[in-house]
Amino acid sequence: MSEHSSPDNRYGGGPEPEPIRFFGTTWVGHDGGYGLRRAGVAVGSLAAAFGGAFVLRFAYEGLAVAKVGSFVNVLVVVMFAVCSAIAFRKTWEGFTRRPSGSAAEDSLRGLKAIGFIGSLIAYFLRALSEAPGEKLRREEYETACAQYAKRRGTRSGNPAARRPKNGKSGRN
Repeated sequence: MSEHSSPDNRYGGGPEPEPIRFFGTTWVGHDGGYGLRRAGVAVGSLAAAFGGAFVLRFAYEGLAVAKVGSFVNVLVVVMFAVCSAIAFRKTWEGFTRRPSGSAAEDSLRGLKAIGFIGSLIAYFLRALSEAPGEKLRREEYETACAQYAKRRGTRSGNPAARRPKNGKSGRN
């Protein structure tokens, strides 16, 4: 989807930028409320992380009420910490490169779901400097624009109307 060359698009007939969740294509020119959207994503992800931690606190208190023992309590805390760290790392990597789509990536979905707080914190931190995934999309978009300009530059009219290199007319 990174390169659609419809002649009537608003990007000059060249490739269209890929929209980013919550930002659309405002990341290209930082227009259309881009700054407010970034602030909203930062605040929203941080609020969701705090809300998730609050819910996890109730779950932990439920374990204390059930008197499952200190080993299980420690195991649950370590599990959420490890899953959050993995989710943070994979989400952060997703901002700089495309996921490979391999079976290994698919197998981490459960861990990333359990460690959702890590993903939310990654969104918060990235939104402080740019739209999450903006750098990757910008590199891809600029590459596509350069390739499009190169292809458009090599075309120079009707090739049948060109003169032969020897200077003589092609007509008899």
